[in-house]
Amino acid sequence: MALQWLILTYVVAAEAAVAILLTLPAPNVLKSRIVSLVSLILQPAICIVPFAAFQLLDIYWKNEHRLMCTSEICTATERDRFEKAVYKSQGNVILCTAACLLYWYVHRFCKYYQEIQRLEGVVKRYKEQ
Repeated sequence: MALQWLILTYVVAAEAAVAILLTLPAPNVLKSRIVSLVSLILQPAICIVPFAAFQLLDIYWKNEHRLMCTSEICTATERDRFEKAVYKSQGNVILCTAACLLYWYVHRFCKYYQEIQRLEGVVKRYKEQ
């Protein structure tokens, strides 16, 4: 079970690094090559969205079917274990949400940049005429 969270953590870290790389100022030639490379990677990387959504559903199901440890029958260690599981699931929800939002951000940034480049080409052709 921990492997899927490790993979998701690495994917979120990679998406964050790509988002930072895309937003840093760079010369147009370098920026266009970075955007084209990231655009090629984005199509196969869409699989992270259903993976994160499945993980969110799994967290929800486990939360709904978790034994509550709020009565006085529970020992201190059981209560601590229950609280630790709740905190861990909250962190995993943040991780899944970050994976989806960062993917969306990188995708939209690449689309906007490509649209700007296309419009600059149109303006350049009109100026030449």
